[in-house]
Amino acid sequence: MSHPLSWIDEELAALKEAGLYTYIRTIESPQGAWLTVDGKRVLNFCSNNYLGLANHPRLVEAARKAMEQYGVGPGAVRTIAGTMTLHVELERRLAEFKGVEAAITFQSGFAANLATIPAIVGREDVIFSDQLNHASIIDGCRLSRATIVAYPHNDVDALEDLIKEHGSKYRRKLIVTDGVFSMDGDIAPLPRLAELAKRYGCILMVDDAHGEGVLGRGGRGIVDHFDLHGVVDIEVGTMSKAFGVMGGVVAGSRRLVEWLRQRGRPFLFSSAMTVPDVAACLAAIDLLEESTELVDRLWDNARYFKAKMQELGFDTGQSETPITPIMLGEAPLAQEFSRRLFEEGVFAMAIGYPTVPKGAARIRVMPSAAHTREDLDFAIRAFEKVGRELGVLVA
Repeated sequence: MSHPLSWIDEELAALKEAGLYTYIRTIESPQGAWLTVDGKRVLNFCSNNYLGLANHPRLVEAARKAMEQYGVGPGAVRTIAGTMTLHVELERRLAEFKGVEAAITFQSGFAANLATIPAIVGREDVIFSDQLNHASIIDGCRLSRATIVAYPHNDVDALEDLIKEHGSKYRRKLIVTDGVFSMDGDIAPLPRLAELAKRYGCILMVDDAHGEGVLGRGGRGIVDHFDLHGVVDIEVGTMSKAFGVMGGVVAGSRRLVEWLRQRGRPFLFSSAMTVPDVAACLAAIDLLEESTELVDRLWDNARYFKAKMQELGFDTGQSETPITPIMLGEAPLAQEFSRRLFEEGVFAMAIGYPTVPKGAARIRVMPSAAHTREDLDFAIRAFEKVGRELGVLVA
């Protein structure tokens, strides 16, 4: 009799055959412009450390001092004995930074979505969700048990038709979208979504995980970018990308935050953010409020790199942000391209199905504020060399 999990072996073999198996590399150094990966020094072109804060001395020092004062872990969920003065201060500062009445923190951005969506809608409700929304939004929608209606990516007219068709059948209506789409780098049409939400009485929620530290004044995010303060009902974010740390946040009205304190399951049933994480996040806010230098440098680097790649003939998709997809099509080609880049000293991972649709495999490149112009030129030369060797560039 075979083992009840023996089917996994066949599935893994099928993934490898299709070029969809994910080979996980190991980082042996702090995050930064350059990394030691599997024993090799390579240019880092695939982390979400947008502003280079993951190993910033001020964040490291803030974490160290906090641990000396408070220890390492909170030892409990927030509602029992896990809420520390640092948590309260971080939530106050985040609300101030985002320009909202209140904010609540979670263990991750993924947990923030899992907490929020099921607390807002249920079986009697409907969710209108962009087809390219992040997995955490999709899972949060499923957990809510609400009816899910996916609308074509960023297609506001199609969304309106779907609201007209389905909206009247349900108690509450939620429109949910990513702010910046992590694999394509394009931006949600938030002003038009806000108009639609108001017209049809929908709750509007945006996950700004890839917009914080990138869009808006000094990295305040997509709501600030479009000057929609007080219009977007729920703004979800993460501190694991531009902030360089870990943790999730939901920002909005006092009533929203109070409800999530009572019904957000990761808040109620999973231990609070750790002491060093909270302290480092506070230090990141300090840096973002003091200067726009890092955000400005991020955009300068992104514009330079993207322009050079387009000049070479690479397809960079529909990106409007520093996220730069190098569209390659089939997963085996993307994986081979990534392996060759690594040999040339550039760490840039292939992205294929199910993270992106079949036939839309790519190298997702993430220039950061930590990169120098010399770093970018090094990467451009490597992309050109590999692109020509693999027949992606033919001119």
